[in-house]
Amino acid sequence: MDFKLFKEMLKRIFLIIFTAAVLACHAAPKPQPLVDGVTNIKPDEQQQLVIKEVVNLIESYNYKKIQINDSISSLILDRYIKALDPGRNYFVAADIKDFEKYRNTLDDDFKNGDLSGPFYIYNVYAKRLNEYFTYSLAQIKTKFDFNQNDTYVYDREKMPWATSVTALNDTWKKRVKYELINLNLAGTTGAKNIETLTKRYQNLQSQTSKANNQDVFQILMDAFTESIDPHTNYFNPSNAVAFNEDMSRSFEGIGARLQLENEVVKISEIIPGGPAFKGKQLSAGDKIIAVAQGDGEFVDVVGWRLDVTVTKIKGPKGTKVRLKVIPVGKEMSSKPVIIELVREKIILEDQSAKKKVKTISTNGKNYKIGVISLPAFYADFKAANAGDKNYKSTTRDVRKLIDSLKTFDKVDAIVMDLRSNGGGSLVEAISLTGLFIDKGPVVQVKDLRGKIEVDEDENAGVAWDGPFGVIVDRLSASASEIFAGAIQDYGRGIVMGTQTYGKGTVQSSIDLNKLVNPSMLQRVAGLITKNKTAGTAPSSANPADINLGQINLTMAKFYRVAGSSTQHKGVTPDVVFPSLYPLDKIGEDTEPSALPWDVIPTSNFKPVANLAAVKAGLIKNSEQRIGNSLDFKYLKQDIADLKKRDAEVSVTLNENKLKAERDEQEAKSLARQNELRALRGLPAIKKGEKITKQDSFDFIEDESLKVMGDFMQQSGNYVMNLGTAF
Repeated sequence: MDFKLFKEMLKRIFLIIFTAAVLACHAAPKPQPLVDGVTNIKPDEQQQLVIKEVVNLIESYNYKKIQINDSISSLILDRYIKALDPGRNYFVAADIKDFEKYRNTLDDDFKNGDLSGPFYIYNVYAKRLNEYFTYSLAQIKTKFDFNQNDTYVYDREKMPWATSVTALNDTWKKRVKYELINLNLAGTTGAKNIETLTKRYQNLQSQTSKANNQDVFQILMDAFTESIDPHTNYFNPSNAVAFNEDMSRSFEGIGARLQLENEVVKISEIIPGGPAFKGKQLSAGDKIIAVAQGDGEFVDVVGWRLDVTVTKIKGPKGTKVRLKVIPVGKEMSSKPVIIELVREKIILEDQSAKKKVKTISTNGKNYKIGVISLPAFYADFKAANAGDKNYKSTTRDVRKLIDSLKTFDKVDAIVMDLRSNGGGSLVEAISLTGLFIDKGPVVQVKDLRGKIEVDEDENAGVAWDGPFGVIVDRLSASASEIFAGAIQDYGRGIVMGTQTYGKGTVQSSIDLNKLVNPSMLQRVAGLITKNKTAGTAPSSANPADINLGQINLTMAKFYRVAGSSTQHKGVTPDVVFPSLYPLDKIGEDTEPSALPWDVIPTSNFKPVANLAAVKAGLIKNSEQRIGNSLDFKYLKQDIADLKKRDAEVSVTLNENKLKAERDEQEAKSLARQNELRALRGLPAIKKGEKITKQDSFDFIEDESLKVMGDFMQQSGNYVMNLGTAF
């Protein structure tokens, strides 16, 4: 689709040079207070530039037309402190009193590029954290009495801030005791548990000490942007790369997922089809201890942060990387193996659309139903813009799956499973809808000026003209809601599940480097080199080293073709199931800074069918099945148990009591599983025995397919007016 409105707005933004004299026309940042006992992390010049740019963008182009003032400053401070210490386990009352001096000054500081206050707050946090780890390590060898009737309060969010570090020592000591009890209950010995917990805390302390100014800046920017609205987000350079890779479902590298274990990077998974998979030299569990670019020198990466090591291993396709590897099962003292790989573009097929075929029986008649699981609305825009005719996208992938379901599987109906699909590309939501409806409006977009644009599917015909259903849940959001809402408004199919998330806002991704005058990047590079902060700044004054990151800015709201916003209210399914997720804890309506719900005039769309008469029967049959379903009975019990646990803030430190509670819960869970397995003709399992993937049962999907069976049997009650399938 051609989003003229957004193109015009983004073009206008990029024509504006906010930074003509950004470092010269504001007051210089204040000296940052130093915190004793820790390495003080400080912001750099590019972060000072970014904060000014983000303030300008939000005040000029955010949909809320909000001004960064004292009220916003206060919200930012509270969110920032909560982000660092949500359970009130680190800061003390004196710290919080000290931080109050920033309550009404952050707005002015940000406009001046002054980040000294928030970075000072973080350094205090780092000091408290280090004190906590040091104290905890000293307590691990304490001879605890595990028969006492004491408790560990793990959530102090609603309690007063502790009066001193000493006052918090009891909480920290009890956490150590709780973790030792957990290790005891896992069946290991006392000496082994002490060793395990000591290594755990030493590793935590080591990783925490590797925090840099990019980490601090990201936490601060999250607190800032979330104070404006939940979906305006800043991404530092590494997070921007991750976001865009997730959107494209691809990256360039060796094709392996990595994790950090005891200061060493370990391969957790080999991605099928990538260089590591093809080479057959790497395995899950192998440890990478050094990396070399091409024929260059090896760089030891033991003890490095995981994200830094990943950047060394990733790289442009066609380039060579060499790894020193300790094979799985070998000791770290073993001689490493050198493996050479040529990087390629990796397509993440496991995170893309997939299909399966299910057969159900309704009133003695069998139906084959194709289920397409869609985890996100993704598109490789970089490849598309480069002219790659085979670029990866949601619509292209789903079209192929539909062709296969029609041609080879001969299905009677298709169901699109959008559960836990948080959205993604608005363009893909529109083009995907076009596979199921003929030409017409799909979504309406209202910008910050109040101008409304109707975005349409302009391609004649449909890919699937048969019975269609959509499954949603509370985690279905944004683009998922556009798609499900359009299908519902057109009467194109049946929407099943639970009320969706309610994200009805549109974000545009803006590369901040494109907003800045190139001469300013040169100047910033020079300042960073001159005043380099150890371990955090680029190593040269080349402007190419400066990466300001990316902001996803809320610039519009979208509305259904019938005129209703999905903001706050989301999409209510035609056939509603009990929710797996607590509706009062998850959803746009739980976000204090969220935009309100509203309506605009309906667009000029023509429904393809009126399913009102059909829906009543579907709802009646589904409610009857759910009322008799053991799965849904246990789901409702789980929801009640979750509400009870959510109100708890402490746990017993009496080992026997805790063991009894867990044994009771495990016995209850085992009895449930065996009762459900018996219903499905499966053998009972014993305590500790794992359920295989083949034995897992998706009762939400099962009920959805039964609804589709009812839908097809009532198909004579309506007429579908669709274009020709292609």
